[in-house]
Formats: sequence, structure tokens, C-alpha cells
Amino acid sequence: MEKNQASLLLQQQLKHLCKNPVDGFSAGLVDESNVFQWSVSIMGPPDTLYEGGFFNAIMTFPEQYPNLPPTVRFTSEMWHPNVYSDGKVCISILHHPGDDPNGYELASERWTPVHTEQESPNLLMLEKLKNPLSHSLSMFAPIRKRIKTDWAKYSSNVYH
Repeated sequence: MEKNQASLLLQQQLKHLCKNPVDGFSAGLVDESNVFQWSVSIMGPPDTLYEGGFFNAIMTFPEQYPNLPPTVRFTSEMWHPNVYSDGKVCISILHHPGDDPNGYELASERWTPVHTEQESPNLLMLEKLKNPLSHSLSMFAPIRKRIKTDWAKYSSNVYH
């Protein structure tokens, strides 16, 4: 039952996204028979280090969606403090709901089943591209260190 509800919701959300596109973001199904895996493309936002870049990722939704968050993994090279070397995105909104067992994040910063348009994962990913210097505790340590110690080297690695 849960899988059917998630499937219907994802179909509605993808349809809505196609009818009401978000600047710099597009999504479609990886495979027409699987609504749980989306192929997303993000254009680097203007006036950022990512401007002119075109980044592809896969969003994988669990059968328990929207109660549990999707995972996001870039398939194109991405040099960003919230992206691990394997492309996996680490931002608070994509962490399971509830209290952080490590005490780093507030429950309000983590996934909740209900989001406003401003809180959707795709818009938050775009915001993170615009501001890689946010003080997110989920920042990938080697890149966080590069940002703090050698901004010029960090910015030259973004997608060039």
C-alpha cells in the first residue's frame, strides 16, 4: 500500500514540476517503468562559481516516500562541500527525520514529509550551489578544508 501511495505522489510531483519548471533545474524518469528514480539536471546558477556548468544527478526515492527522504547522487563531476567524492549529496534536508543521533542538526533541519515549495530538495540543492560557504556541518571535510585554506584552488576545481 505504501509503495502505491508513494508512486502516485511522485507521479503527481513530477507532472507538477514539468508543468511548472524551476529555473536551472529539470527532471525526468531514468526509466519510464520506475517512478522512484529520477534523472535531474542542474544548470550552474548565474553569478556563482558554477555558472555555465551543467550537472547531472540521480534522485532515488524510497518506497516509504514522503515519510523518508530521497537520496541524491551526482553522476557528473561535482566539486562542492556538500558532495562526497562518489557524488552523494549530504544536506540536512536529505537526512532521515527526527533527532540527529550525533547532535549536529536540529530535527527541524532534517527531512519532514511535508515541504513548502521553498523547502523542496531540488530548490535547496540549487541554493547550496549558489552558496557553498554555508556553514553546513554536513560539508565534505576535504573540500571544507580547501575552502578555508585556499579559496583560489577551490574555485579553480569547481568544474574546470
